[in-house]
Amino acid sequence: MNKKNSTTPVFDQSAQALNYELPDAKIAKYPLAERDASKLLVWQNGTIQDANFGTIAEFLPEESLLVFNNTKVIRARLPFQKTTGAQIEIFCLDPHTPADYQLAFQQTKSCSWNCMVGNLKKWKQEPLQRQIPIDGKEVMLTAKKISQSEGNVLVQFSWDDESVDFSSLIEACGILPIPPYLHRETESSDLERYQTIYSKVKGSVAAPTAGLHFTDQVFQTFQQKNITTAEVTLHVGAGTFKPVKAATIADHEMHAEQFLVTRELLVRLQKQRNPIIAVGTTSIRTLESLYWLGTSFIDNEDQAPDSLHISQWQPYQNTTEASKTQALQALIDFMDKHSINHLTASTQIIIVPGYNFRVVDGMITNFHQPQSTLLLLIAAYLGDDWKQIYQHALDNNYRFLSYGDSNLYLK
Repeated sequence: MNKKNSTTPVFDQSAQALNYELPDAKIAKYPLAERDASKLLVWQNGTIQDANFGTIAEFLPEESLLVFNNTKVIRARLPFQKTTGAQIEIFCLDPHTPADYQLAFQQTKSCSWNCMVGNLKKWKQEPLQRQIPIDGKEVMLTAKKISQSEGNVLVQFSWDDESVDFSSLIEACGILPIPPYLHRETESSDLERYQTIYSKVKGSVAAPTAGLHFTDQVFQTFQQKNITTAEVTLHVGAGTFKPVKAATIADHEMHAEQFLVTRELLVRLQKQRNPIIAVGTTSIRTLESLYWLGTSFIDNEDQAPDSLHISQWQPYQNTTEASKTQALQALIDFMDKHSINHLTASTQIIIVPGYNFRVVDGMITNFHQPQSTLLLLIAAYLGDDWKQIYQHALDNNYRFLSYGDSNLYLK
C-alpha cells in the first residue's frame, strides 16, 4: 500500500520549538565502565518504561531486523606547528581527491580533503610540515592550502614515502575527535570507547553513538527472539553538531553525508515483514534515503551510479508515491543494470515533524542536543511526546548526549 504523509511537514516552525534546558551536569563527560550498563528509556505508543540497556531484547518485537551503522571514527584532527611556533590544527572532514573514502585512505603519495582549520588566521600560504615516526622511520607530511570558502578549507596532503598510505599517516599522528560539548581533550580511553564494537569502515568524524551501548552479550540475547541484524555505512560529518540557528527550519541548510549499502541489504529490507529498527539517527537517515533514492529511479532510470544524491527537500517535493517494496526494487534493478553489488550515494535529507517514515518502524537512539537536527528527527517520529520523554529523563537522572543513556522508541 502506498504511504502518504498523514500531516503536513512543518517548515515554518521556529528552532525554539526544539529547545529544552539541559544542565551541564546532565551531560555524560565519560562513558560508564560497562557499555551495556546504561539506562534504557522505552517509549511505546505513549507509555514510558525505565529499564537497563542489557535487557533491550525483552522490549524488541519478535523477528525484528536491527540495522546498524558500521562506520569507524578516524583520527581526523591533525596538529601542525609553524616555524614561528604558531599551532595550527587541520580537521579532515571528507575527502576531495579522490572523493571516495576508501580510495583516499589508500593513497600513497598525496590526497586532498575538505577541512576545518583551527587558528586559520595564522596560516597564510606557506605549506605546513611535520615529521611522523612510522615503523621506525620518519615520514615528512606536508599540508598545502589550496582554497578556502566560508570556513571550509581545501587542503592537499603529500608525503615523501610511497610505502605509507594516508590511513597509516593519520593513525600515527592524528587525534580522535570527540564531541565539542564534552569540553575536554581526547583521552586514551576514548580510542576504544568512542567506537562501536562493530565499527569497520573508516570515514566518520563523530561516532554513531546509539551503537556505543551494544556488547557481544547483548547481541547474544537477540537469538531467543529471532532478532536479526544488518549493517549500513554512513560516514558521520561534523555537521551533525550544527544547531538549527535559522529563524525557521526552512532556512536551515542541512549537511550532506556519504553512505554505502549492499544489494544483499536491499533484498533483506524488501523481504522483511516484521519491524525494521534503526540503531541511531545515521541509520535512520540512510534507510529513509534509500526509499527516496528508489523513487528517483522510478522517475528517471538513466541516472549514473557516480552521481547519486538525495537533496535536503527532495522528500517533500517528490510527487511519486511508491511502496517501500517498489522503491527498493527500483534500487535493486538499478544495481543489476549496472552490475554493482555496492551502492554509494550521499544524502542531505532533513526529517521534520510531519514526515512519514517509509522504511523505519522503530529506533534506538541517545538523547540529543537542544535545537539540533537530530532532535528534529526524533520529534518527527514521536510528535510532541519527545518533550515528555526528555523531561522524564531529566527528572530521573538519565545521562545525556554521546556518552549518555539510551532510548528505544516503538509504535
